[in-house]
Amino acid sequence: MSAVKPLEAVARDRVGKGAAREVRRQGNVPAVIYGGGQAPQAIAIDLVRTRTLIYAGGFKTTLFEINAGGRKTRAIPRDFQLDPVTGVPLHVDFLRVVAGQNLTVEVPVHFINEDEAPGIKKNGGTLNVVLHTLSLEVPADAIPDAVEVDLTGLQIGDSIHIEAVKLPANTTFTGEAEATVANVVPPTVLGAEVEAEEAAIAEAQSTEAAEEKAEEAAEDAEEAAENKKED
Repeated sequence: MSAVKPLEAVARDRVGKGAAREVRRQGNVPAVIYGGGQAPQAIAIDLVRTRTLIYAGGFKTTLFEINAGGRKTRAIPRDFQLDPVTGVPLHVDFLRVVAGQNLTVEVPVHFINEDEAPGIKKNGGTLNVVLHTLSLEVPADAIPDAVEVDLTGLQIGDSIHIEAVKLPANTTFTGEAEATVANVVPPTVLGAEVEAEEAAIAEAQSTEAAEEKAEEAAEDAEEAAENKKED
């Protein structure tokens, strides 16, 4: 279970694009805490601390105790935005956590005992992961860091379905009842899929290049026609 982590913050009086830009210029990240039957609370959190937490992994399954000017609130990250070019955090949304509340979170899957799977170790099969995370409804004070899936004894062609996965107590999977978590495939299967995907990408790029060339030609023709009119 993830421990509750402290997070220092500063309360914000102003909101909006201009206020958010000012917060970022000061080396902080604008954020908001909402839910729990209370009004939203605008805060600012340190940029370096926020970036470290996000890129360390497990950010959205971590319960924080946020201290904003002496007012402490337990909350869990619900969403965050990153700059598409630099990857710098731009904004974070936190959901207040009330005692006794259940939350739906995405928990990562960790596969163990791969060396004990004959289909992989002896026969050269490949583990094809279908679900890298599981959507789970869990108590707010018992969010698991990860769910372990045991690969012991798996042969090529075997699949692991969600009903075979041991979930923590008081935890419910919210996806499809017969969802496949992973399977063991022959080594050539994934290779063929990769080749097909690469071929599709190459074709799409070729089509895009042809479209761009045609568009440029059309623009040149239009410009030539305009010049002809002027003459």
